[in-house]
Amino acid sequence: MDIEKILAQLVRVGTVTDVDNAKRMARVKFQDTGHTSGWLSVLASRPYIPDYDTKPQRTEFEAGGSGDAAFERHKHDLTIVPWMPRVNATVLTLFLPVFNADGFILGEVGPQGDIKQ
Repeated sequence: MDIEKILAQLVRVGTVTDVDNAKRMARVKFQDTGHTSGWLSVLASRPYIPDYDTKPQRTEFEAGGSGDAAFERHKHDLTIVPWMPRVNATVLTLFLPVFNADGFILGEVGPQGDIKQ
């Protein structure tokens, strides 16, 4: 295989077909070949959290407004999870340049449907 063909297969755009949130893996279909990848690891994306040393995470206090008890000064617990692609999302993938190499999902590409294959 010549170098141009190898390089053309390193970085690819495809559509997510399956997601395993627990394992942080997904499968991607590539429109140019019609093939679906094996399970690809999703790169770790660090979620924004208000304070690293506070457990559990909470929002800042929100001031109430109307004087009604339902709108008093309050805050909420946060549930923060790392990003995972959803089925039908368009994603950017990277494959290592060796035979049967592992591949990775780098992230989502724009709003769904923006990328033409």
